Amino acid sequence: MSIFKKKLQVRPNNMGYLYRNNNFEQTLAPGYYEFWDFKNRIELFCLPTTSKLISVINQEVLTKDNVALRFSFNVLYKVLDGQKVLAQFSLDNKAAYLMQDVENRICNIVQIFLRDKIAAMDSETLNEKRNELTDFKTEEMENKVMQLGLTIEQAQLKDLTFPKTIQDLFAKHLEAKIRAKADLENARTAVATARTLKNASELMKGDDNIKFFQLLETIGKIAEKGKHTFNFGDITQMANNNNNNTK
Repeated sequence: MSIFKKKLQVRPNNMGYLYRNNNFEQTLAPGYYEFWDFKNRIELFCLPTTSKLISVINQEVLTKDNVALRFSFNVLYKVLDGQKVLAQFSLDNKAAYLMQDVENRICNIVQIFLRDKIAAMDSETLNEKRNELTDFKTEEMENKVMQLGLTIEQAQLKDLTFPKTIQDLFAKHLEAKIRAKADLENARTAVATARTLKNASELMKGDDNIKFFQLLETIGKIAEKGKHTFNFGDITQMANNNNNNTK
């Protein structure tokens, strides 16, 4: 009578869904099972209980200002309700092909949301805010996927590639911004220096010690040009006179 028994296996990190006469009968945890199957009408589908990663590369999209670029993204998903998943897809093929259909459906949903998000932004804005797009999972996206009995744990933009000509323009724009910032800092430094010199000249006005040193400096310059005889009277008065003559 063992010829009428069907041996089934549910591997670790999977959940088994047993169908008899094309109708769902029960779920099976990981392990080995034997069922009576006189008419060979028992079929087992296994779905993973762990998170699965999908990686999609080299997708093209147009930005709002009609710049064509390429992007890649990763999606981490998990089966929440295996019965709902099995009810949404064709069970004509093996479980491996079933999961391929599941992942294709997830990719289509996620890709549409990401394309719409990128297409609504200008290329310059997109380049400046590309880090903000790293995690682009939305509640609407999650609700769409939950209808299939799945959940998206993570949806991340992996890379964003602009055409070479656009990259060169961004580089020139960045260079211009850096130059402008440097020029602004230089101008601020020059203004601060001029203000300091002005304040110093204001402090020097009417200072007898400063006037004395100015007199000595003037005498030194005259002495460098040849032999001279200097007669000093009131040194303060001479400094004032020299300062007036200089003006």
